[in-house]
Amino acid sequence: MSVVSQVILKADDELRYPSSGELAGLGNFLSTGEQRIRIAETLAENEKKIVDKASQELWRKRPDFIAAGGNASGQRERAQCIRDYGWYLRLVTYGVLCGDKEPIEKIGIIGAREMYNALGVPMQGMAEAIRCLKGAALGLLSNEDASAAEPYFDYIIQAMS
Repeated sequence: MSVVSQVILKADDELRYPSSGELAGLGNFLSTGEQRIRIAETLAENEKKIVDKASQELWRKRPDFIAAGGNASGQRERAQCIRDYGWYLRLVTYGVLCGDKEPIEKIGIIGAREMYNALGVPMQGMAEAIRCLKGAALGLLSNEDASAAEPYFDYIIQAMS
Protein backbone atom coordinates (compact mmCIF):
# COMPACT_ATOMS: atom_id res chain seq x y z
CA MET A 1 0.00 0.00 0.00
CA SER A 2 1.37 3.41 -0.86
CA VAL A 3 2.22 6.03 1.70
CA VAL A 4 -0.69 8.12 0.40
CA SER A 5 -3.15 5.27 0.91
CA GLN A 6 -1.81 4.59 4.39
CA VAL A 7 -2.30 8.19 5.49
CA ILE A 8 -5.80 8.38 4.04
CA LEU A 9 -6.92 5.06 5.51
CA LYS A 10 -5.49 5.85 8.94
CA ALA A 11 -7.17 9.27 9.04
CA ASP A 12 -10.44 7.78 7.82
CA ASP A 13 -10.33 5.00 10.41
CA GLU A 14 -9.95 7.69 13.07
CA LEU A 15 -12.61 9.93 11.46
CA ARG A 16 -10.24 12.88 11.08
CA TYR A 17 -8.31 14.86 8.53
CA PRO A 18 -4.66 13.98 7.96
CA SER A 19 -2.43 15.72 10.51
CA SER A 20 0.14 18.34 9.55
CA GLY A 21 2.87 15.77 10.21
CA GLU A 22 1.18 13.26 7.92
CA LEU A 23 0.77 15.92 5.24
CA ALA A 24 4.46 16.82 5.55
CA GLY A 25 5.29 13.13 5.13
CA LEU A 26 3.14 13.04 2.01
CA GLY A 27 4.91 16.13 0.70
CA ASN A 28 8.25 14.41 1.18
CA PHE A 29 6.95 11.26 -0.52
CA LEU A 30 5.65 13.22 -3.49
CA SER A 31 8.88 15.23 -3.77
CA THR A 32 10.83 11.98 -4.28
CA GLY A 33 8.49 10.70 -6.98
CA GLU A 34 10.81 11.46 -9.89
CA GLN A 35 13.67 9.70 -8.15
CA ARG A 36 11.55 6.61 -7.41
CA ILE A 37 10.40 6.46 -11.03
CA ARG A 38 13.98 6.88 -12.26
CA ILE A 39 15.16 4.02 -10.04
CA ALA A 40 12.32 1.73 -11.16
CA GLU A 41 12.97 2.53 -14.83
CA THR A 42 16.70 1.88 -14.51
CA LEU A 43 16.14 -1.46 -12.81
CA ALA A 44 13.44 -2.53 -15.27
CA GLU A 45 15.38 -1.48 -18.37
CA ASN A 46 18.49 -3.30 -17.14
CA GLU A 47 16.86 -6.44 -15.73
CA LYS A 48 18.72 -8.86 -18.01
CA LYS A 49 22.07 -7.17 -17.39
CA ILE A 50 21.49 -7.11 -13.62
CA VAL A 51 20.30 -10.72 -13.47
CA ASP A 52 23.19 -11.96 -15.64
CA LYS A 53 25.78 -10.14 -13.55
CA ALA A 54 24.24 -11.30 -10.27
CA SER A 55 24.06 -14.91 -11.50
CA GLN A 56 27.69 -14.91 -12.59
CA GLU A 57 28.73 -13.45 -9.24
CA LEU A 58 26.74 -16.04 -7.29
CA TRP A 59 28.13 -18.95 -9.32
CA ARG A 60 31.64 -17.53 -8.80
CA LYS A 61 31.14 -17.25 -5.05
CA ARG A 62 29.22 -20.51 -4.71
CA PRO A 63 30.32 -22.95 -7.41
CA ASP A 64 28.79 -25.73 -5.31
CA PHE A 65 25.34 -24.47 -6.36
CA ILE A 66 26.00 -25.32 -10.01
CA ALA A 67 28.20 -28.37 -9.40
CA ALA A 68 26.71 -31.85 -9.77
CA GLY A 69 24.15 -32.32 -7.02
CA GLY A 70 23.85 -28.58 -6.35
CA ASN A 71 20.52 -26.80 -6.25
CA ALA A 72 21.25 -25.13 -9.62
CA SER A 73 23.22 -27.95 -11.24
CA GLY A 74 20.93 -28.49 -14.20
CA GLN A 75 19.82 -26.11 -16.94
CA ARG A 76 16.23 -26.17 -15.67
CA GLU A 77 17.28 -25.38 -12.10
CA ARG A 78 19.53 -22.52 -13.26
CA ALA A 79 16.70 -21.11 -15.35
CA GLN A 80 14.44 -21.16 -12.29
CA CYS A 81 17.08 -19.29 -10.26
CA ILE A 82 17.37 -16.66 -12.97
CA ARG A 83 13.57 -16.38 -13.13
CA ASP A 84 13.49 -15.80 -9.37
CA TYR A 85 16.15 -13.10 -9.68
CA GLY A 86 13.93 -11.19 -12.08
CA TRP A 87 10.97 -11.66 -9.77
CA TYR A 88 12.84 -10.27 -6.75
CA LEU A 89 14.17 -7.35 -8.77
CA ARG A 90 10.60 -6.56 -9.81
CA LEU A 91 9.50 -6.70 -6.16
CA VAL A 92 12.17 -4.15 -5.30
CA THR A 93 10.81 -1.80 -7.96
CA TYR A 94 7.30 -2.17 -6.49
CA GLY A 95 8.62 -1.18 -3.06
CA VAL A 96 10.60 1.73 -4.45
CA LEU A 97 7.63 3.04 -6.43
CA CYS A 98 5.21 3.07 -3.53
CA GLY A 99 7.82 4.00 -0.92
CA ASP A 100 6.92 1.04 1.26
CA LYS A 101 8.06 -2.53 1.90
CA GLU A 102 4.50 -3.84 2.12
CA PRO A 103 4.30 -5.03 -1.52
CA ILE A 104 7.49 -7.00 -0.98
CA GLU A 105 5.99 -8.54 2.14
CA LYS A 106 2.59 -9.33 0.65
CA ILE A 107 3.67 -10.42 -2.83
CA GLY A 108 7.11 -11.87 -2.28
CA ILE A 109 8.10 -12.86 1.22
CA ILE A 110 4.99 -14.51 2.62
CA GLY A 111 5.30 -18.12 1.63
CA ALA A 112 8.69 -17.78 -0.07
CA ARG A 113 10.58 -19.31 2.85
CA GLU A 114 8.19 -22.24 3.02
CA MET A 115 8.39 -22.77 -0.74
CA TYR A 116 12.20 -22.72 -0.78
CA ASN A 117 12.37 -24.99 2.28
CA ALA A 118 9.96 -27.45 0.61
CA LEU A 119 12.14 -27.46 -2.52
CA GLY A 120 15.30 -27.97 -0.47
CA VAL A 121 16.75 -24.60 -1.46
CA PRO A 122 19.09 -23.35 1.28
CA MET A 123 17.84 -20.03 2.66
CA GLN A 124 21.39 -18.77 3.21
CA GLY A 125 21.97 -19.39 -0.49
CA MET A 126 18.90 -17.30 -1.33
CA ALA A 127 20.14 -14.49 0.91
CA GLU A 128 23.52 -14.62 -0.87
CA ALA A 129 21.76 -14.58 -4.24
CA ILE A 130 19.83 -11.43 -3.29
CA ARG A 131 23.09 -9.82 -2.09
CA CYS A 132 24.54 -10.46 -5.55
CA LEU A 133 21.39 -9.04 -7.15
CA LYS A 134 21.66 -6.00 -4.91
CA GLY A 135 25.28 -5.39 -5.86
CA ALA A 136 24.57 -5.70 -9.58
CA ALA A 137 21.53 -3.42 -9.40
CA LEU A 138 22.97 -0.71 -7.16
CA GLY A 139 26.06 -0.53 -9.34
CA LEU A 140 23.89 0.95 -12.11
CA LEU A 141 22.44 3.70 -9.92
CA SER A 142 23.83 6.99 -8.69
CA ASN A 143 24.89 7.03 -5.04
CA GLU A 144 21.70 8.88 -4.08
CA ASP A 145 19.46 6.48 -5.98
CA ALA A 146 21.35 3.45 -4.68
CA SER A 147 20.83 4.69 -1.11
CA ALA A 148 17.10 4.99 -1.77
CA ALA A 149 16.83 1.49 -3.29
CA GLU A 150 19.15 -0.36 -0.91
CA PRO A 151 16.69 -0.82 1.99
CA TYR A 152 14.33 -2.77 -0.24
CA PHE A 153 17.05 -5.27 -1.15
CA ASP A 154 18.10 -5.44 2.50
CA TYR A 155 14.53 -6.20 3.53
CA ILE A 156 14.46 -9.25 1.25
CA ILE A 157 17.93 -10.35 2.40
CA GLN A 158 16.86 -10.14 6.02
CA ALA A 159 13.69 -12.10 5.31
CA MET A 160 15.76 -14.83 3.59
CA SER A 161 18.32 -15.01 6.41
